[in-house]
Amino acid sequence: MTVTYEGLEFERPGHASVRIETDDGTVIYVDPWGEVLAGEPADGDVVFVTHDDMDHYDAAAIEAVAGPDVTVAAYEEIDTSDLAFDVVDLPYEGEATVDGIDVRTVPAYNDPTGDHVDEDGKPFHADGEVIGVVLALEGTTVFFPSDTDFLPHHESVTADVFVPPIGGHFTMDRHEAAAFARSVEPELVLPEHYDTFDPIETDAETFADDLEADGIRVELF
Repeated sequence: MTVTYEGLEFERPGHASVRIETDDGTVIYVDPWGEVLAGEPADGDVVFVTHDDMDHYDAAAIEAVAGPDVTVAAYEEIDTSDLAFDVVDLPYEGEATVDGIDVRTVPAYNDPTGDHVDEDGKPFHADGEVIGVVLALEGTTVFFPSDTDFLPHHESVTADVFVPPIGGHFTMDRHEAAAFARSVEPELVLPEHYDTFDPIETDAETFADDLEADGIRVELF
């Protein structure tokens, strides 16, 4: 399924892998994962990677989506030495420009005092391990918070399109994600990171209904 917004085309091969094509034909992937890709599209101009979990950093998947002149931009803490490409390092919190795309990076993690911790009480994603990215694409801002809880510093972020995880367990659940969406004040919400496996199964339809009751467009792409 393709969702269109202001000349941008969004597709979700699955899980947290998203493909965006701009009006000028630039193809962007965020966190491509081989388990959900169909073949080797080899059409990516820019690939963004938010952290090194296997379902977000997959060197073989990056190679599968990479076009002939691809630029890979990854969180600077990821060991990308197994990639056959030069990599643009993205900071934990800051700004960068990648092939003409302005990028803001936003810290992402699970609250160590919250619910998304392992059996030893450690957060699944600790502070410093993950980034979210806000991409400026042809006048539209697109926010991928990545694997995180809804945290106080997120309240400063606004965007036109919001792509949150909603599955819970390892990330915020659909209730937190709905509160996060209301804070971001987007015109379009595209949920991801749910229903791939049992711990992150959720009621995406109810998530969509809750936000649409507030006048926020949601597409389960």
